[in-house]
Amino acid sequence: MPYIGMKTNIKLDDNERTALKAAFGTAIENIPGKSENWLMVAIEDEVPLWFRGDGDRKLACLEVRLFGKAKNEAYDRLTAALCDLMDEKLGISRDGIYVIYHETDHWGWNGANF
Repeated sequence: MPYIGMKTNIKLDDNERTALKAAFGTAIENIPGKSENWLMVAIEDEVPLWFRGDGDRKLACLEVRLFGKAKNEAYDRLTAALCDLMDEKLGISRDGIYVIYHETDHWGWNGANF
């Protein structure tokens, strides 16, 4: 039950959104037991973002939410994969990207909880 939410201050077209969604589906596999089969993705573009007081450069903030827990090594791999794809697909440099992780023991779906 993973979720990846992305906010960026740049404008995206439909092709970029679709490519990102697919890339997130592959990247989430860096967490053992997680796959695109249960992945929900949210992509928000043109969000005002500032880092170190600067809003004139390309920036992104990604939130990854997981049902359960993962090891630090898995998070390291996922962070690297997400930063790589932000750079490759959108030209956002690694030092302009935050990746935030949330683990939870409670996750609801289809009217019930796991």
